[in-house]
Order: sequence, then C-alpha cells, then structure tokens
Amino acid sequence: MNWWQVDIYTTTAGIDILCSSLMDLGIRGFSIQDAEDFNEFLENKDGKWDYIDEDLMGLSNCESCVTIYLPEDSQGAETLRMVKELLSRMKSEDTEKVYGRLEAELSGICEEDWANNWKQYFKPFCVGEKLYIKPSWEEGSCPDGRTILEIDPASSFGTGQHHTTRLCLELLENEVSEGTKLLDLGCGSGILFIAGMLLGAEKAFAVDIEENASRIAKENAEKNALDEEKYTICCGNILSDSELVEEIGTGYDIICANIVADVLKAMAPIFPKFLRENGTLIISGIISERKDEVVDTVVANGFEVIEEKEKEGWAAVKLVRA
Repeated sequence: MNWWQVDIYTTTAGIDILCSSLMDLGIRGFSIQDAEDFNEFLENKDGKWDYIDEDLMGLSNCESCVTIYLPEDSQGAETLRMVKELLSRMKSEDTEKVYGRLEAELSGICEEDWANNWKQYFKPFCVGEKLYIKPSWEEGSCPDGRTILEIDPASSFGTGQHHTTRLCLELLENEVSEGTKLLDLGCGSGILFIAGMLLGAEKAFAVDIEENASRIAKENAEKNALDEEKYTICCGNILSDSELVEEIGTGYDIICANIVADVLKAMAPIFPKFLRENGTLIISGIISERKDEVVDTVVANGFEVIEEKEKEGWAAVKLVRA
C-alpha cells in the first residue's frame, strides 16, 4: 500500500492540542518536530561535544511540525478532508495565532493537484438499504429502488465513504418520514440533510462553523434539486452564538451531528433545546475508545440510547429524547 505523508505546521504550544484533535479523527501515529526541543538541546551548556554539524545547527530555526501518514485510498482521502476541515476550524478559533499557521502539506503533491487527484477515490456506491451516492462526474445507472444522492464535496468533508458518515446515513434512513423536520449540526458537504430530504423530510436546517462548508452544502443541495423554500444553511457556532441558537429554533424530529467527541460533549446540553420530546438524536464522528464517555454525557442531558453501530474503530449512536 502507498501512503501520503502529511506535514502539519504549528507551534510548540499547538502540538498537544493538534495531536489530541488528530487522535479524535482516528489517527494514531505521529512524528513530531518541536522547534523548542531543538533550541533547548543546542543551548544546553552541559553538552559533551566539540563539534555540531551545520545541518543540525540549522534546526534552531525550524518550524514545529506534526507529520502523519495516510493510506492512498478512499478512507485516507476522506481522513485528509477531515484533517483539512479540522485545521480550518482551529484557525478560526485561534484568533491570537497561538498555534501558528496550521497548514498541511502533502509531500510531492501540490494543493492544485490534490484538488483533482482525490476524485479517483470517489466512485458511486450504495449505503444502507435506500441510498445510492455518486459524484457528478461519474455515469452509470442506479440500482433499482434506491434514491440517488449526488454529492461533490470539493474541500468539505462528506462523500459518505468514511465510516462516520456511512454509519450516520444507515441510522438515519429509517427515521425519516413525510413531514420530518431535520437539523444537521456540522453539515460539511451537506450530505446528511440532503439525504434526509431526499428520503422524505419536509424541512431541514443545516449549520457548519466553516463558511466554505456552508457554500458547498448549498451547491450540493442545488445539485439534488431540493426546494430552496424547505431548507436553510447557516455558518456559525452554536456553542458561542446565542442568536444562531434562537434562529435554529425548536421542535425538530431528528438531529444529526457528525463531528468529533469533544464537540459532541460540549453540545450535549444544547441538543434538548432543539429537539421535540421523543425526538431522535444521531451522533457520529466518534472513535470507539471515546464512545462511552460521549454517550454518558449525552444521556446525562436527557437522552436514552436506542441503537449503536461500529465499524473499524468508529462509532455512531442513535438516541431518543426521554
């Protein structure tokens, strides 16, 4: 198997939080180059050496970097999208630039090439019992009885190939019925709320913290010919924007939140505000090791677990508001 080397540039202060966030994306191995460690080594007065190579001395001016390796396949491509979305989110929250430039570079692949080359990993496929997901550039007939969902994620996470999204779609498909009111928190490409509407939901509200994701979600909604009167897409952070929380409103039948563990835990007290009594909450984006702590937090805020799904280290959970 071939691998992509991804170098993520940050600061000494950003290394721990970056590595923790990458672990929540299911990434386990890191190579860390810490500029402060090199400087401490070079300034150590007790060192027992007569000569230091000039190449080593040059490391005193290095930039702190976390390196990860991702497989060159569909899962790796989706994980890379998740990394890019994570870095964008961290940048927006790091107003004082404590964590540096937070940029990812692929060895031997420029950004322009990646924007097109990743498409080779995205082919049409079936999800659950009802959906057939395809990019716009792929031709081919849909299996009988399935609903076509056309999605071009561009730079936003969500083709449906990653286990987090696929598990969420599988839990969603049997919850949607005519008249369903759906809320998609952290919508990314928009795949979840679009799937919900194609399966019969009457109205949907989609939110993402990234402006780019909101734009892409709107483009994908248009590709699927959704009625613009029946959905709303907003950019914002429900954890810090009380006006957005009020705009979203209440009485939703279903909430989908495919994010990461820490954000789901932070959102747990807010979920009941949006959801009607006996409404359904579907959470995903959780590595299996953290499933119990996330579920415990959500249950403590008035929910009961009704179904769980796991696949290759990822978990999605369906709960009902008690």
